[in-house]
Amino acid sequence: MGPVKAEQLTDVCTYHGEGPIWDEPAGILRWIDMLNGDILHLTQAGTPDRRHVGTIAAAMRPRAGGGLVVAVEDGFVLIGADGQAGPEQTAFTDPACRMNEGGVDRQGRFLCGSMAYDKTSPRGAVFRYDPSGAISRVFGDVTISNGIAWSAGGEQMFYIDTPTERVDVFDYDPAVGLPSGRRPLVHVDPGLGVPDGMALDAEGGMWVAINGGHAVHRYTAEGKLDAVVEVPPSQVTSCAFGGENLDRLYITTSREDLRPGAEPQAGAVFHATPGVRGLPIGTFAG
Repeated sequence: MGPVKAEQLTDVCTYHGEGPIWDEPAGILRWIDMLNGDILHLTQAGTPDRRHVGTIAAAMRPRAGGGLVVAVEDGFVLIGADGQAGPEQTAFTDPACRMNEGGVDRQGRFLCGSMAYDKTSPRGAVFRYDPSGAISRVFGDVTISNGIAWSAGGEQMFYIDTPTERVDVFDYDPAVGLPSGRRPLVHVDPGLGVPDGMALDAEGGMWVAINGGHAVHRYTAEGKLDAVVEVPPSQVTSCAFGGENLDRLYITTSREDLRPGAEPQAGAVFHATPGVRGLPIGTFAG
């Protein structure tokens, strides 16, 4: 299969676009302007609607009762179905770190990983926010915690720590929400870019945003590269399946550290129809 070319969906609307999700209960696309602390969604008119949630908006997922759970700089915030935000629940107090990316397992727990602001120190960790409100540290020694996703049955967890240049897979215990048995699954050629965010399809494929590579790669369940979506901006940050049939791939991009005038489409959202359907993302049970 030859490369698929992504098309621009929105105007440039983010400095560091990240974390797209298809909010199935609401039937809308959401994404993040991470370093501006904003969450956005695509209105019926095709324009972005924006809401500021904190210094950092790192990741979000829909809640079972309506609204959103949002990872902010050092913890979590619940937004109700009425749009009202609750108090921040702090996960850590290291001022050198911030949250970066997360996802919800098949039991409705929100796992989110952190990173150091300097992007080089392994000071980050993955935290779990339970529907009960309890927060726990799952594992540490993370540099830039990125894509995290679960298999359809929830017994495997896929994970990216970007500087490792890999997608790793864990065995996942749904009863207690703990990963174990970490092992490499995909090795990304560093000449092509580095792995960032990730989405899974219903056929077992992993769609990985290749930051610095103008692309999203699909890898098979065995870790083989077998499809490429070409994206005009170089800094491709994340992707998510959406639309009524989960057959459209939405892709976020970043303008972070680009010189003025470079890559004029960077910061827009793109989309493609890659010929497979995505796995539904998890919904936070709290």
